Amino acid sequence: MAHPLTPMVASVAALQTGVASLPPVTLEMAVVFLVVVATFVLFVTEALPADITAIMSMVTLVVLGPVTGVSVEEGFSGFANDATLTVLAMLIISNGVQRTGIVQILGSKMAVFAGTDERRQLLATVGVAGIPSAFLNNTPIVAMLIPVVSDLARDSRVSPSKLLIPLSYASMFGGMLTLIGTSTNILASEVSARLIDRPFSMFEFTHLGLLVFVTGTLYLLTVGRRLVPERISADEGYVEEYDLGAYLTEVVVDADSPMAGQTVRSALDETPLDVDVVQLFRDGESFSPPLTDAVVHPGDRLLVRADLDTLRMLMAMEGVSLVPETSSAVGTASPTAETQTIEAELPQQSLVEVVVPSWSALVGETLASSTFGERYDATVLAIRRGPDVVNERFDRMRLRSGDTMLLRASESAIDRLASNRDFILLREVEEKSYRTSKIPVAVAIVVAVVGLATFDVLDILVAAFGGIVAMVLADVVHPSELYDSVPWDVIFLLAGVIPLGIALEQTGGADFIGALVASTAAFLPPVGVLWVFYAVTVLVTALISNNASVVLMIPVAVEAARTLGVDPFPFVLAVTFAASADFSTPIGYQTNLMVYGPGGYRFTDYARVGAPLQLLLSVVTVGGIALFWGA
Repeated sequence: MAHPLTPMVASVAALQTGVASLPPVTLEMAVVFLVVVATFVLFVTEALPADITAIMSMVTLVVLGPVTGVSVEEGFSGFANDATLTVLAMLIISNGVQRTGIVQILGSKMAVFAGTDERRQLLATVGVAGIPSAFLNNTPIVAMLIPVVSDLARDSRVSPSKLLIPLSYASMFGGMLTLIGTSTNILASEVSARLIDRPFSMFEFTHLGLLVFVTGTLYLLTVGRRLVPERISADEGYVEEYDLGAYLTEVVVDADSPMAGQTVRSALDETPLDVDVVQLFRDGESFSPPLTDAVVHPGDRLLVRADLDTLRMLMAMEGVSLVPETSSAVGTASPTAETQTIEAELPQQSLVEVVVPSWSALVGETLASSTFGERYDATVLAIRRGPDVVNERFDRMRLRSGDTMLLRASESAIDRLASNRDFILLREVEEKSYRTSKIPVAVAIVVAVVGLATFDVLDILVAAFGGIVAMVLADVVHPSELYDSVPWDVIFLLAGVIPLGIALEQTGGADFIGALVASTAAFLPPVGVLWVFYAVTVLVTALISNNASVVLMIPVAVEAARTLGVDPFPFVLAVTFAASADFSTPIGYQTNLMVYGPGGYRFTDYARVGAPLQLLLSVVTVGGIALFWGA
């Protein structure tokens, strides 16, 4: 039997005539291209949240229906699409497994296995993140493992930065093992079924995924291990790491201070200064957050967050004086003495780091507009955005996905933060609500869903919703938790981008771009054209979301294959794998962004570690496709 890509060689002569054979650009095609470009720009600039951008493009295509050819039914078909509904069901099932605490248990066993050896820690991180990601959504898995891995690193005096990028990458490797590993695979399967009548089976590409997984793991254990930087020192405490010594100072309230007799909230509301009261001391007693309603008395000692100039104005306006031993704030004592004083006043158990995930209600909000302190009973001391630490004037700063905040909070408030889906807590806490007794049932339900879909007993959509029913009946998930467990931004993003692919197909836009890319066969070997699609998809994914990239690129890849007269399925696979392989930026894949702040990484760190990996995997993936789907 001839290699499925061999006929491409015979097509080269015909394609050497250049672009003369390209279909003409019609008005309908041009309008759809404009919508795609506008959507692309909004994705890249992040002028709007990605899900809002997707919905806006969907509405635009429907409003311009007479020109774009997208009817109301087609425009809103994404909400009833099998891929969207399957992703929704698998997210709920993943949440059910999460509530059993099984991932945390695996993480604890990982810590025991890894000990203090960095290589074993790296291997354990890859295994615990990668293997479950083949069957559960990798985003919550990474969210659950970030505090486990961070604590493991700090306890063994290893920089968390050395393990967090590998944690994200490993989850991405795992997602390439099965149909349900990522939402991208499920969406690609639906598009493939619609265009070439060939959806993916559960383990359609597992052998290729294993090749990628093993190659990626070996890279992380060898070359990658040397390239991952140590951005956060394992020996620094929070005070040094966030440079708090220059911003936290202890003052005493004078007898004639206008603050006396007022609550902390009212006293601070009357001043335009950028200052927060972190802790209050009175008669040997310490008062923890929330402090907004605490009444200030003469003689109270206040630990305040303010820069030097603000502190001087506070002293002049509000009648407070420096506590003698903290006079380092005005330069009379050493930084070391100041740091030791601050650390003594701020016990480590009262400090906690939290990451703002993409699904958090705080994304796009400011600390002021969200009334953060009152809502969460915590005081923000600093915000880290990638490698940059912001210590002042952050009340009006709009929060972004991936921001890491250092909070001062009581233990009870920290416990509440741990169970709040608006945050990823970077510290392991004893979670009393884990349903560990339901672990066998939850695992059995996942195995049943996978088995029923694998052996074609039930369609994956039916099996997944059956799994939800089983989890509710078995009390793994409570009915009231079903809707809270879904990151709705993901669902709206999926539903919104699907019409873009439909519009490209119906107006001939996909045919035009496909023929244009296929013309590269005039000077590239057959496998080279496959690699071009892989590389272009990686580039598109780095700029927009992975789900949007498969919707846009698979129709183009299919049309290119048809132009060349070859089997389009290898092209579909190349696009699918490339859409889950953006290792070079923190923005192309959600888990990369989740570890961006906690690792203190620079944007270029991802290129430094990920670009060689991406090049290696592009060769391995395209070569594997040619090998496994060949003669």
